[in-house]
Amino acid sequence: MKRRAFLAIPAAAAAAGFPALARAAAPVLAPVTVYKSPECGCCGKWVEHLQGNGFRVTVHAVPSTTPWRVKAGVPVELGSCHTAFVGDYVVEGHVPAADIKRLLAARPRAKGLAVPRMPATAPGMDAPHGPAWDVLLIASDGTTRVFNSYPAL
Repeated sequence: MKRRAFLAIPAAAAAAGFPALARAAAPVLAPVTVYKSPECGCCGKWVEHLQGNGFRVTVHAVPSTTPWRVKAGVPVELGSCHTAFVGDYVVEGHVPAADIKRLLAARPRAKGLAVPRMPATAPGMDAPHGPAWDVLLIASDGTTRVFNSYPAL
């Protein structure tokens, strides 16, 4: 069976009225552990975005996410409002679920992904309009390159 046909099984099962089969046939995604401020609403919306895209998420409300960024080696200038870990990678900020899935599929030698600051149209921020923004791949040495770009809306 081709990968594309296999990945279509969950949607077809759900449409046919078999939600249990849809869940059983869905690809298993690595669990995500998120560290965020207890007061942050946009972080909660980002968690919902991940859950809606098939990730199992555990959330830890912490007074500061800085220790988690430091532990992961995320450069200060890439900091955002929450820090997450999935597989062997760090995910800093409002990274779209599709980019996390692509990272996990490609398995590059890197620390992870970051969306610095808080772009208005990123998942969890959900503004209808905003400037273009990038998802950055954080290399093992802390340098970055563009992993994906999102246009201004």
